[in-house]
Amino acid sequence: MLEIDGSRYSGSGTIVRQAVAFSALTGKAIRIVNARVKRPKPGLRRQHMQAVESIRQLVNGTCDGLAQGSREIVFRPGKPTSEQRFTWDIGSAGSTTALALALLPVLAFGPAPVSVELRGGLFQDFAPSFYHLEHVLLPLLNRMGFVATMRMERPGYVPTGQGIWHLTATPATSTLQPLILDEAGVVKKIWGIALSSRLKEQSVSDRMAEAAKRALGAAGYQASFQVLYDDSALQAGAGLAAFADLSSGARIGSDRAGALGRRSETIGKYVARQLLEDLKTGATLDRFTSDQIIPLASLAAGESRFRIPRLSEHIQSNAWLSREFLGAEVKIAGQDVSVRGVGFRARSS
Repeated sequence: MLEIDGSRYSGSGTIVRQAVAFSALTGKAIRIVNARVKRPKPGLRRQHMQAVESIRQLVNGTCDGLAQGSREIVFRPGKPTSEQRFTWDIGSAGSTTALALALLPVLAFGPAPVSVELRGGLFQDFAPSFYHLEHVLLPLLNRMGFVATMRMERPGYVPTGQGIWHLTATPATSTLQPLILDEAGVVKKIWGIALSSRLKEQSVSDRMAEAAKRALGAAGYQASFQVLYDDSALQAGAGLAAFADLSSGARIGSDRAGALGRRSETIGKYVARQLLEDLKTGATLDRFTSDQIIPLASLAAGESRFRIPRLSEHIQSNAWLSREFLGAEVKIAGQDVSVRGVGFRARSS
């Protein structure tokens, strides 16, 4: 049994989710200790428990110690299931997109296409936004040979969640292809999406978009935003996302969720500033996608190459786990990252 120390590097839920996903793929039983010990509330929360439970169902596995606040679990994977439809509800505003990040590597090598309904939070701090996952990460995975699509039915925000979206994944037909993004090139287009729910009277979506456009304009860039007002969410909330499409085919993303007391203009300026910071570095992946892509690149056949804005603990965590489970070769030299994948193929069902 492989023991994973959850206190290493980021000491976050990322280690729990990714370790269980790799366990499911490789068939290696694992014990995770010190889960999330570096977080203000150590141990597993609902979103981490749901990630483990969802993966357990995908591979007919078992898990001991899965409880709220638990810092140690033992996960034993079984054989991939033939089920093709699932509904998973976190039961809180916990991030459904972080849950999806854990599911994607497993779904990429499943026995059949799978449709999943996910319920919980879609826009919050310290987690991928729905729009970033849809418009940055999934297109990269599609380029690598793993086709996944997503559709939002209802936004969900902190503190109650209750959002709904649908993920459909078609497994790769063979091995994943490496991702080559050596050079950023020039900015061809900056665009984005400004969404708010039950806040039309306050013009929140328009104010977020206008603030972002002004900040980007001051840096010499013209930007266009799709402005959306929603009444389907069960509570008020907001999210802003901006994307820069580069001549190399790369896309850099930035986002920010609304929060109580957080002004629309502050959100717009924050998103613009974050996007400009990553663009200035000449990176080909933004600060979020830089760590998210490493597990998939490690599974691919051949060498992936890309440039990151800066080294983060999440990048170090995913590089460590990719080496530990797969034997993938992950090299980081300044901003340049290369990942020599292992050409992973699905286990038999």
